[in-house]
Formats: sequence, structure tokens, C-alpha cells
Amino acid sequence: MTTAKRWTSRLLAIALPALLLAAPARAIVTAGTPTALHSDTDGDAEADRQAVSREIERFRGSSISISQAMALAESRHAGATTADVSFDGASGVPAVYRVKTLHNDRIWRHTINAATGEFVGGEAALPLAELDRDDRSNLAALGAIRHRLADAVRVAEQAASGKAISGGLVRERGRLNFAIVVISGDDLKEVILEPPGARTK
Repeated sequence: MTTAKRWTSRLLAIALPALLLAAPARAIVTAGTPTALHSDTDGDAEADRQAVSREIERFRGSSISISQAMALAESRHAGATTADVSFDGASGVPAVYRVKTLHNDRIWRHTINAATGEFVGGEAALPLAELDRDDRSNLAALGAIRHRLADAVRVAEQAASGKAISGGLVRERGRLNFAIVVISGDDLKEVILEPPGARTK
């Protein structure tokens, strides 16, 4: 999730003191339609709502969870960590997870069938040196903190009482956060978690 839309309706700010040892320190849950789930309909609210509903339905029909997709992608390279994951349920093609992992100064891109867990196509690698400065800085911070995206997904699912459909890194006001989108009932919620030690400029 490289872009994150701010929503005006803040539902809940939760401190998760019981999870401080195992997970990021703060969870802020907001409601709305994440940018990653918007269709390309130039602002047509009804078309957006229908596209999001279709995406959610396809996600609910998937056998593989986002956590399983991340674990599968990370298993391709020992020591890899997930930097970004999203569900893609575009109609007309099999639903997949798109997972980017960080390993040995490269970003690896994987596509995983959401029904079977099988890898679709080959994996692609991009050297970190080819990324812009901000992306390199974010990924360097990801490698320096002890928390992983998988930890953030687990906490977000608990905080929002649902199942994660996407997650990644966002930087706001100099702080690197995990941003997780969770389906809770019929609602989409974004959970922002600030990992300890991620306050970089």
C-alpha cells in the first residue's frame, strides 16, 4: 500500500498495552474506503462502492489468508521480510495476493493465487539502488526495527475485529508506520501502527 487516504471519521484510538512486547505500540483505527480498493471510475461513488463490494466478496471467498500469503512469499528467500501485501480480486482473473518482500538489498515481487496458495508466474527482483530515496529510507527502517508486517497484521485484525486485506508502510510527518486495511463486518477500517524505533526523519 504505497498511498494511504486520510479519512475524516476517526472511529477509535486504542492503546494495546497487553501486546506491547510482541507488537507495535499503538493502533489507530479509521473507517472509509481505502485508496487501494477504489476503482478507476473518476469519482463515481456508486461505481466505487460496487467495485469495493465485489473485491470484498472475492476476498471472503479466498482460502488463503493474507498472513499465509506473506509466509509463502517470505519462504522463497530465507530471512526475507514482507514490505507490502495486497489482495487483488479484479473480475475476470483469479484472485491473487501481490506480495513484495525485502531480501539482500532487493525487493522481490510475488503473485500468489488466493484460492490455492500457488505462485503465479515468476518472481521479479528490483535492486534497492533503483528505488527513490524515500522508498530506500523506508525499507532501511523496516530492516532496522524488530517488528514485522506480520506482527502489524495480527494486531490490526484484533484491533478492528476483522481480517486484513492489505498492508504496507506509510510515512507521515517523519514517522514510519504500518498501515493495514481490515474488513470488519461490512466495513473497511484502516489501522495505523507505529513500530517502536521507527521515528526517523
